[in-house]
Amino acid sequence: MAVVTSTLTEAARKVTGDALQGVLADLIDLSLVAKQVHWNVIGPRFRSVHLQLDDVVVTARTYADTVAERASAIGVTPDGRAGTVARSSGIDTVTDGWVKDSQVVEIMVEALEQVIKRVRDGIAATDEPDPVTQDILIGLAGDLEKHHWMFQAENV
Repeated sequence: MAVVTSTLTEAARKVTGDALQGVLADLIDLSLVAKQVHWNVIGPRFRSVHLQLDDVVVTARTYADTVAERASAIGVTPDGRAGTVARSSGIDTVTDGWVKDSQVVEIMVEALEQVIKRVRDGIAATDEPDPVTQDILIGLAGDLEKHHWMFQAENV
């Protein structure tokens, strides 16, 4: 029994819900990866990388909430449980222990690339069925690509 209904067709809701769920898992994982390396970064650029990681966490957490609430609004229950995120995130796992600042930058560039790819897939998938979701994902892509650029510039 559906508690929340949507004006989207069932097919549009399915495509949109799948896109939102994939992005949600990636955003939750991105915030966790960024915090993990944030706590363990070492090196001469410690402070600047440490602070930059917090910016990524804020973006990921803010958009995770927006994405989850959009899913709810169209009648799809978002799933941010740890097991779901671990099974479905597109981000590679990150090492434990101390991590050199240059390696943290590489980890974040790669993680952001993986998330951006899924977000862009979601943009393409939601073009027809739900332009509202597509608009959210376009904004997210812009913010993630800005972080991606800034991390790339750290290791040039």
